Amino acid sequence: MNFQNQNASPRVLSGRNVTAILGPTNTGKTHLAIERMVAHSSGIIGLPLRLLAREVYSRVVAKVGEHHVALITGEEKIAPPGARFSVCTVEAMPREADVAFVAIDEVQLAADLERGHIFTDRILHLRGREETLLLGAGTMRGILEKLLPGLSVITRPRMSVLTYSGSRKITRLPRRSAIVAFSSDEVYAIGELIRRQRGGVAVVLGALSPRTRNAQVALYQSGDVDYLVATDAIGMGLNLDVDHVAFAQNRKFDGFQYRDLNPAELGQIAGRAGRHLRDGTFGVTGQVDPFADELVHRIEAHEFDPVKVLQWRTASFDLSSVDALKASLDTPPPVDGLTRALPAADAKVLEFLSREGDVRALAEGRERVGLLWEACVLPDYRRIAPAQHAEIVGAVFSDLARMGHVDEDYMAEQVKRASSTEGDIDTLSQRIAQIRTWTFVSHRPGWLADATHWQEKTREIEDSLSDALHERLTKRFVDRRTSVLMKRLRENAMPEAEISPVGEVLVEGHHVGEMLGFRFTADRSAEGEDARAVKAAAQKALAAEFETRADRFAASGNGDLALDSDGLLRWLGQPIATLVAGEDALKPRIVLLADEQLTGPARDKVAARAERFVTYQVESLLKPLVDLRDTESLSGMARGIAFQLAENFGVLNRRTVAEDVRALDQDARASLRRLGVRFGAYHIFVPALIKPAPAGLLSLLWALKNDAKDKPGYGDVVTALAAGRTSIVTDPAFEKAFYGLAGYRNLGRRAVRVDILERLADLIRPALSWKPGTGARPEGGYDGAAFVVTPAMMSILGATADDMEAILKGLGYRGEPKPAEEVAAHLKALDEAAAEKDATQKAEEAKPAEPVAEGADAATQTEAAATQPNEEVAVEPAVAETPEEPSAPEAEIEPDATPETAAEAPASETPAEKPAGEEEEEEEEPKPVLIWRQARFDGRKRHGAGKGNPRQQARGRQERDGAQKRGKPHRKDGEKPGFKRKGAPHRPREERPARIDPDSPFAKLAALKDQLKK
Repeated sequence: MNFQNQNASPRVLSGRNVTAILGPTNTGKTHLAIERMVAHSSGIIGLPLRLLAREVYSRVVAKVGEHHVALITGEEKIAPPGARFSVCTVEAMPREADVAFVAIDEVQLAADLERGHIFTDRILHLRGREETLLLGAGTMRGILEKLLPGLSVITRPRMSVLTYSGSRKITRLPRRSAIVAFSSDEVYAIGELIRRQRGGVAVVLGALSPRTRNAQVALYQSGDVDYLVATDAIGMGLNLDVDHVAFAQNRKFDGFQYRDLNPAELGQIAGRAGRHLRDGTFGVTGQVDPFADELVHRIEAHEFDPVKVLQWRTASFDLSSVDALKASLDTPPPVDGLTRALPAADAKVLEFLSREGDVRALAEGRERVGLLWEACVLPDYRRIAPAQHAEIVGAVFSDLARMGHVDEDYMAEQVKRASSTEGDIDTLSQRIAQIRTWTFVSHRPGWLADATHWQEKTREIEDSLSDALHERLTKRFVDRRTSVLMKRLRENAMPEAEISPVGEVLVEGHHVGEMLGFRFTADRSAEGEDARAVKAAAQKALAAEFETRADRFAASGNGDLALDSDGLLRWLGQPIATLVAGEDALKPRIVLLADEQLTGPARDKVAARAERFVTYQVESLLKPLVDLRDTESLSGMARGIAFQLAENFGVLNRRTVAEDVRALDQDARASLRRLGVRFGAYHIFVPALIKPAPAGLLSLLWALKNDAKDKPGYGDVVTALAAGRTSIVTDPAFEKAFYGLAGYRNLGRRAVRVDILERLADLIRPALSWKPGTGARPEGGYDGAAFVVTPAMMSILGATADDMEAILKGLGYRGEPKPAEEVAAHLKALDEAAAEKDATQKAEEAKPAEPVAEGADAATQTEAAATQPNEEVAVEPAVAETPEEPSAPEAEIEPDATPETAAEAPASETPAEKPAGEEEEEEEEPKPVLIWRQARFDGRKRHGAGKGNPRQQARGRQERDGAQKRGKPHRKDGEKPGFKRKGAPHRPREERPARIDPDSPFAKLAALKDQLKK
């Protein structure tokens, strides 16, 4: 309950900038409101039912995305940060909202005795800055124009024709009919009758939870049942494919008395028949007398008595005391056209609680009285006596007043009582009503200490109860039946049968089943002797159909066939065969889904066409893989690698085949490349297979071979690949093989596409190959043997700094944490040295060449070059022992910052000035930066990514072999240079002459001297 402006005087707003869209059902009013709302920058729409709010929420989400739409009802709240549009029940709408657009649906409910005052309040007070729409029946025109001067009214005609069809027996109602009754007993009785006679029925009651009602509506909408039994809940805008509405009752209890439905109410319900441009009919059934001609005319022409007054209750509550609050509820309406509403449920609860001494003692002061009134708003979902409901409200208020929140133990006890899913339909319905009460409590701000926990708990219980209730309803009302058709079949030993062009099998004009592909599915209505008669008649009609369909299928093109991710082969959408694993993963077996009537040559035709299509799919989508498996142009080690690629569906970790790849000569590599193979830094793979269609087929074939179609993740990873994701967060529940089949590699918590990893290698390679003093430092370069993570690396992977750490470690790199200041200083020094060197070179090139003194030898020139302060001397790196991993904590670079900026200006070093009087907060230490180096292998530095670099291993072997040939002892793994083993003479390492950069001016001087000597 919103208590803002509680003491404001009652007022009625004008109708300026307000438009009323009025008309009968099926005029597209709600659709128009949705279109108008999303055209504005912000908006809110109020609907009469939570179920309808859910439907509209889904439609708005489909247009603008779920991050922009909120759903707010008494029992549910989905409110993304920054949501621009809100879909609410009218009760959950605020009295004031700063939005551009406002729409209120079914405004004729403002005349309802129970809920009308809430609709009236929103109609009079809630406005959009730019546009306000009031949607409802044409009967509201006069009263709205009276209450809202300046109102603009637009009337819309019905899109289809509504016609009265008279009275029919329930068992003779046409398919796609809705039968309307107003008591649960009558609904259940009708459902039982239709189940026995026509097969099944869906049930929609106002007492059902929204989840159960959705499930029952889906049962009807999907065509599983052709009949719907409902109360007048279907009259409130639910979009159903109903062709005929039959009234089995025309009296209902409105909360105060039993009465006949008025013509407007009958028209509202009858208007559910027909949808969009499809015409509909309505009539009566059961014990209801046929409608009078005058009533029929009014319903067909949508001519109803105008609404004279709207229910009204003040929104300016006097919270000074309980008695003052009760008195304020009796405030008379401020203008003509409004009538004071009868005491609603909240007012009745307040009346009961005001007699309780404990409650009155706690309700002292404006704040406590407001709290009491807020508690009285708790809905009575169970429809119990006011005194019983008041007892629950009193307990909630006492806890709020004494403790500031509802007692956790009391909440737990009440929730536990409603958690059992055992019992019949009525028992489960009562439990759902009970848990909805506590779901409402959990969504009230400030009522619970741990609101999130109870919201999840009550939602879980309500969903489980709703599912159990749907199961009970389906089991009771959707069973096999004995139909009128079966009665006629019993009169004939062999009734005539036929099959329609669309596959519907008819026996004496009645539906008995469908022909899907090469399978006949019998109608579930037949049992026992009747079933055998129906089957015999259907087989007679289908005898020639199997032959005809086999010929059509054999001549069909590839465009008519499709292979689903579940392994089903479909022809024009109908299942024909399914794939099962064969001996060769690329050659699955085909199992036809056909009845025994498909035999002989006809069956052979179908099997051959299905096999040709599957073979075509494999050979076209997986051609590179088939070529690798079947090629005769490869031999030796190249043939072995091709075999391994075929066995591993086109992706190999380079580490696992490092020795094999090293043994390949250039011709073998070229042959493999011609077959589509790419030799990457981390993987040997076939890029053509990293596409959605080939990856999906590979996943299917692997799942068939490993019986993994039902394992988590099947299809999900391929979907991510189809969306163009370069990397995805891995799900531990998924089968890991599915990532590899789609061309991803699991690294830490992310899976990265293997071709994207090669782009990462392209960024790392220049940083590792660069040496200080050889030119400008490339992005990411550090000291010639290490690199730092750059934003470009993270960008191509779609990864965070934490992800990059795990990815690089998985690729074989090791991270060394260094202080951010040290890294920044080092990078700055390298850049300054490169710039200074570049400037010196330009200056030297601009000077005339100086004569070289006679007698100067090369050694002198070399020494001079080596001692220049602005030149760096490149020396061979000594083979050092593998250092231990640092124990300091590792850190990462923020994804939106470069390593330099991350090191130079950490946020903790430049705190903003704090206002006077605030305590100085302790500065955080800057995070270290990870310096990444290639991992060691056999005690030597590796120049390639991945474990077991073939080039480095080969060079290591050459050095060891040469040392043994020269009679030198071979240094074991892990020994430092100059290490003296027991029994081996110590041989000091020879100093190697420094190499001069050939592009330096000193090298040019040395070359000039040599020319002069010659």
